[in-house]
Amino acid sequence: MNINRLSWDDLRVFLAVARSGNLSAAGRSLGMDHATAGRRISALEFALGTPVFERDHTGCRLNAQGREMLIHVEAVEASLLTLADTLENGAPGPVGQVRIATMEGIASLYLSGRFARFSQAKPGISIELVTSSHDVRISQREADIFLGFFEPRGINLEARRIGRFPLHLYASADYLLRRGTPGSLAALRDHAFVGYIDDLIQLDAVRWLDEAIVEPTMSFYSSSMLAQMFAAADGAGIVMLPAFARAERFGLVRVLAPDIDVHRDVWVSTHQYLRRVPRIKAVLSFLTEIFNADFPV
Repeated sequence: MNINRLSWDDLRVFLAVARSGNLSAAGRSLGMDHATAGRRISALEFALGTPVFERDHTGCRLNAQGREMLIHVEAVEASLLTLADTLENGAPGPVGQVRIATMEGIASLYLSGRFARFSQAKPGISIELVTSSHDVRISQREADIFLGFFEPRGINLEARRIGRFPLHLYASADYLLRRGTPGSLAALRDHAFVGYIDDLIQLDAVRWLDEAIVEPTMSFYSSSMLAQMFAAADGAGIVMLPAFARAERFGLVRVLAPDIDVHRDVWVSTHQYLRRVPRIKAVLSFLTEIFNADFPV
């Protein structure tokens, strides 16, 4: 291998192809056509003296040398991002964008408001809050940080539990006036419920209603937590919601408060090399702080 022939421009293309799995997608992400991306990969493999991808009609897959190389190139990328954050415009604090992926409910009902406060403290950091119902691939840089209700697994991924929130049953005052307020768990069998569409659930962690009542009578289904909450607020039935939703502000009333004991953990994950990038480190610290304050483990 001729180390002097190695170019960061070629290594950037290597990272993009490794993450996307094909030259066209990698080229689009870098603002070049697939032919240019292919030439960059060929130049890199020539400099290394060995191929790093296996190519077929489906795209490009890292071979053994490529997988080993990916670990080191991602470490270089993180160091360059850290350097860029440190030198960016001579700013007194971290700057740049941080993309956080999480579920719709926690994004809309909890994080969006909290990040308004964060923006005042860290004006140089722009937050991109992406909602997704499935595990976002941090290892492929689909996001910088993933916040979820389960412990994710992945190559070069660092995950830790930062919070634990309770869930409660809620109903509107109008519904309770019409149907009566249940006085026991057994009385729930006489009530209507709002919940998720079973065959569209992509995350088993949201099957929380099953922990409160077996085979509830359902009156309304939705794949959206927000839709469920607003349907319940208009009297459709009883709904189970996380405490972070603060459902009382929408006119909902807690039902059987002492009798319901359902909880979920909150996990935060990021790439092990990116956690030291100043802007990402600042966001991770903020997330840890707010969950420790509001929903400690």
